[in-house]
Amino acid sequence: MNETRIPIRELPYNAESAPSALERAITMDGAHYVRSNFAVPSIDAAQYTLPIDGAVRTSLTLTLADLATWPQHEQVVTMECAGNDRLGLRPVPPGEPWASGAVATARWRGVRLAEVLARVGVEPSACELVAAGADAGPRDDATHPVRFERGLPIDVACHPDTLLATHMNGQPLAPEHGAPVRLIVPGWYGMANVKWVQQLTLVTTPFEGYFQRARYMYVTPQSAEPVTRARVKSMITSPRADSRVPAGPLVVEGWAWSGQGSIVQVDINVGGGDTWVPAEVGDAAGPYAWAPFRVEITPPHAGRLVLASRATDASGAVQPDTPPWNALGYGNNAVRPIVVQVTAPVHGAAI
Repeated sequence: MNETRIPIRELPYNAESAPSALERAITMDGAHYVRSNFAVPSIDAAQYTLPIDGAVRTSLTLTLADLATWPQHEQVVTMECAGNDRLGLRPVPPGEPWASGAVATARWRGVRLAEVLARVGVEPSACELVAAGADAGPRDDATHPVRFERGLPIDVACHPDTLLATHMNGQPLAPEHGAPVRLIVPGWYGMANVKWVQQLTLVTTPFEGYFQRARYMYVTPQSAEPVTRARVKSMITSPRADSRVPAGPLVVEGWAWSGQGSIVQVDINVGGGDTWVPAEVGDAAGPYAWAPFRVEITPPHAGRLVLASRATDASGAVQPDTPPWNALGYGNNAVRPIVVQVTAPVHGAAI
């Protein structure tokens, strides 16, 4: 069966993109991973309103019809859940048991948030924009139900590529992806891309909400730092992990991405050890989309073979060999080996 998503949890619904879906440059709508902290809220698009208030010169309330009259912009964005590859950490931290499929790439369309903020006039005293989603519910470590809310630095909120998105891959947003309106913050982990946006508020002091301080933090014995931009990372999509491949020349392909800059180098390791082979890095579909890589190798022997990819971005950041462990299990961008089974050549045939 050609699966498109792999369920991780039914309520609230969380699912990874299946390996077959991640072979495409643009992930199909029904295959894009889903991350929800609570049940999908029921929102009547005809009655939808979005107030923008707080430290602004003029408050404003927009409807979905209003947003449709503004200039529309599009960005191809690779989005990754901050908890992706949590299962690769030891010990495994609490949280959704993500393997490696909580990442996908889509074409998002909507209104530039910067243009909306220019209309209301952000006061100089504002330091963050707080986006509140319509989703809410209880948490085991909270004394009362909480709403999903995130604060975004003003410079990021006002970046021309940050969107109030209404469409994904040319179609109106599906409920599971934040319909009718969600934030798209290119280069940041998924938690910043607030779904079901219900209110935008400019604040003059740093936001201290549950999902800003109790979650999405890199917590170690030495420090606690907020999760922000996506770390440099790569994955091999072909051959697939645990697949059987014939002896002889083998093409290794995959994707590499980073929230810190474009991908400038990808190296492939064959069989473990310290020897890496440079791959050819192709053009990404946009400045925030994953870049393809490709290299042809010859397996050194039949049997089990380990392959791994390691990406470097324009900032100089390189994927580490060891996962950066933290108590909540975020940002695992370590090199992730896969294993394939190389079949023995037919007797007498050349490799």
